[in-house]
Amino acid sequence: MFRQERKARRPRAQGKDRRGGLKGMVSIHERPASALTRQVLGDWEGDLIKGEGNASAIGTLVERKSRFTILAKMRDCDADAALAGFERGFNRVPAFARASLAYDQGKEMARHAELVIRLKLIVYFCEPRSPWQRPSNENMNGLIRQ
Repeated sequence: MFRQERKARRPRAQGKDRRGGLKGMVSIHERPASALTRQVLGDWEGDLIKGEGNASAIGTLVERKSRFTILAKMRDCDADAALAGFERGFNRVPAFARASLAYDQGKEMARHAELVIRLKLIVYFCEPRSPWQRPSNENMNGLIRQ
């Protein structure tokens, strides 16, 4: 059995998301080309792995060049827990090694502006349902789940 093998997919509901979007998002398309080539240290990808029944969560941060990974334990799956967890994780990294973070448009990043101010990094947001825009993180999440 392949590691990435999944059950047959079912089509998503064709409805509009009525929860609203995140304010002040910067598109991943504005990220410098150096982040794509993995030439410079400090470009990170992040995500949230939720436990059974969404009762627990682990934030994953993967540095693109070195593939260094930080797992941030979170008490919950909300924006407050994500801010605290990612801030704790990034505080263990020297300032020169944290330039940007690519993330999906999950509601747990609603407080991304505070993360930008506190850690002096830029948060770029991927397009909805586009996990290939954060390949290092998606691969690492698969390894962690395995």
